[in-house]
Amino acid sequence: MSVIQTPDAAAGTDTSADVKFRADVREWLVENLESEFRELRGLGGPGREHEAFDERLEWDRHLAAAGWTCLGWPEQYGGRDATLRQQVIFHEEYAKADAPSRVSHLGEELLGPTLLAFGTEEQKQRFLPGIRSVTELWCQGYSEPGAGSDLAAVTTSARLEGDEWRINGQKIWTSLAHLADWCFVIARTEPGSSRHHGLSYLLVPMRQDGVEVRPIIQLTGTAEFNEVFFDDARTEASLVVGEPGKGWGVAMGTLTFERGISTVGQQIRFARELADLEAVARDNGALENPVLAERIDQAWVGLRVLRAHALRTLASAHENVDPRTAAGQASVSKLLWANWHRDLGELAMDVLGAPGLIAQSPMGGLPGPSVVTQAAASGPVGRPPTDDLNEWQRLFLFSRADTIYGGSNEVQRNIISERVLGLPREAR
Repeated sequence: MSVIQTPDAAAGTDTSADVKFRADVREWLVENLESEFRELRGLGGPGREHEAFDERLEWDRHLAAAGWTCLGWPEQYGGRDATLRQQVIFHEEYAKADAPSRVSHLGEELLGPTLLAFGTEEQKQRFLPGIRSVTELWCQGYSEPGAGSDLAAVTTSARLEGDEWRINGQKIWTSLAHLADWCFVIARTEPGSSRHHGLSYLLVPMRQDGVEVRPIIQLTGTAEFNEVFFDDARTEASLVVGEPGKGWGVAMGTLTFERGISTVGQQIRFARELADLEAVARDNGALENPVLAERIDQAWVGLRVLRAHALRTLASAHENVDPRTAAGQASVSKLLWANWHRDLGELAMDVLGAPGLIAQSPMGGLPGPSVVTQAAASGPVGRPPTDDLNEWQRLFLFSRADTIYGGSNEVQRNIISERVLGLPREAR
């Protein structure tokens, strides 16, 4: 069973314009992934951001030069004014082509839409061109040691001195901060304020003396997360998105964009992982175990649920949806995909059996997803030759974080129970 080849980009049938758009996307990807970028197929992504980063950055800029970034943005800001359906089509075809994971996701999918929705014209003119052309990379300064999934508890502060903000505090789990040029930071700008009040959404340059980035080594041995320390870091007074002290609504808008169209491509990548795992189970005899066979079947059903929820949510994205409903949809989406992917990692270990407990060299390891093994692990654009985890082991270890980052399971369930269902608040 497989859902990789499902042709529909949303509920309904592609229009003639959509059919042509899909063909154009597919043709361009086939042609360009057979050129100098062919070795990048399947590289990168969560837990594997270290793979061929410079080459993937070059690929992103190649996409931008051809007009394949920021498709849904208005044309006046460098986009294509693509319809929702066309944006979904692009993400579907991109995933089916096994194209490399994008390095500019945080700028294009999170900050860009946030600036379009909440930013000033000056901010749009200053930052959107660099995001579209992938000449400026961004990271997200939300979580803190004492404010992980509970974003309202942030203590990083910023005070306005003359024509500059001065920022002090610490962020943690900041993806790709070591490679970013800028960071969008949630900071408390009103002394004495608490919870959702008095927060501001600041745009802060990373390459300055007041910013220190320290990598966090993960279970997989790689380090794409970081601690970020602000010690009188500076940014211009005009670089606050929305009104000072009212950044909570802007921050929530960013999180809504985070769980948007790109999740459709994510599901196709998940489907490829599951198809590869099913092939391993067939080859090593694990599929003959009725319990494992049923779990694989249930995983395919779970993917269909993910897709149905994503398409329903996207279809209502431009409707006047109650904020509580929107929050619930985003939380349900996070719960669905994070738990599904974590369970896939556990299923992979059970399919491999005892050999899955043994770390081996990349050249002689156990079979992993085809999206990686095609690329060869030892070359300059592959994973490091010293890496002794195969891809199923890496999937198992890194997917443990899926239910934590981006809002833990517990927080997502609290959002659904308290904000959507109106149940009593958890004691805090």
